[in-house]
Amino acid sequence: MEVNTDRERNLSRTFVELADTLVTGFDVVDFLHVLTERCVEILGVNAAGLMLIDERGGLRIMAASEERAHLLELFQLQKNEGPCLDCCRSGQAVVIADLDGEEQRWPVFAPEARAAGFRSVNAVPMRLRDTIIGALNLFSSEGRGLDEADVRVAQALADVATIGILHERAASDAQALVGQLHTALNSRVIIEQAKGLLAERVKVDLDQAFRLLRSYARQTNRPLAEVARDLLDGQLPSGAVGSLPGRGDKAPHRTSSRPG
Repeated sequence: MEVNTDRERNLSRTFVELADTLVTGFDVVDFLHVLTERCVEILGVNAAGLMLIDERGGLRIMAASEERAHLLELFQLQKNEGPCLDCCRSGQAVVIADLDGEEQRWPVFAPEARAAGFRSVNAVPMRLRDTIIGALNLFSSEGRGLDEADVRVAQALADVATIGILHERAASDAQALVGQLHTALNSRVIIEQAKGLLAERVKVDLDQAFRLLRSYARQTNRPLAEVARDLLDGQLPSGAVGSLPGRGDKAPHRTSSRPG
């Protein structure tokens, strides 16, 4: 009972935290990374990733709680198979308790996921009415799929993310929706490039480099993509970001809203 109470408390806090970010000019990329981190905490999985459908109908990686998940998401796209793709195509949740029996379904993805340390995979769609805009993916090192209650929680979190992406009723204007998604997807590319550059320059791994970028963006109250762009353009010295304290720590759990 105590575990359930803690989970309900964490879930309520997460919904408040995510709702607090839905203000004018909120940082979509950072918002989605917060979501993947909270999924790990609340659902008891080891990693989470999130993909969105771009303006040409292809899937693009938008967020991952750790580098293993990011690489596995990228592998799905390269090999054109995996739970995220199946979820987006069907619009239904994909729950796989044990990858050992999934070689026929995913002959390339299943062995790769096991080699990365995951035994079970799950995905829930991100959708608005009948329109699917992406999928939220969950990976676990244990051979245990999400139960019915977990799937409902994961879907609720995915729905919050969908609302966040389509906030201010952008869904009513197709051109506005395409433009918003295009901007968010381009921001992700810039952030990935800056993450790699920072990791190489200050000699940390990619997960630590991303946490440093996020910490600097939050401390300076600037969008994550803007900080990444300045780093790539040479306007922001790598040492200014890499010298932040707690370079191995995860970003703190925040419940207060950020100004737009």
